[in-house]
Amino acid sequence: MLTGKQKRYLRSLAHHMNPIFQVGKGGVNDHLIRHISEALEVRELIKVTVLNNCMEDRNEVAEQLAQGAGAELVQVIGKIIVLYKESREHKTIELPV
Repeated sequence: MLTGKQKRYLRSLAHHMNPIFQVGKGGVNDHLIRHISEALEVRELIKVTVLNNCMEDRNEVAEQLAQGAGAELVQVIGKIIVLYKESREHKTIELPV
């Protein structure tokens, strides 16, 4: 679990990033979760966009992605989801204590 201070720090890092994945009418599937897991291993922090044609609730989508990828849900704001997972091999982000 991330503390409030850590979430604020990660939100500040994610602010200038562009989303690299989109969830559309297909919703959340194993293929998408696998790609997000691989991206998190390399980047640690990513943004995902929920498109207008996605029929699922964006908060449910965020929970499914976080659980499926074993990541922490940092933020859901509008249609943007921010996910964080500490990398085993490419650790670059030092979280505040």
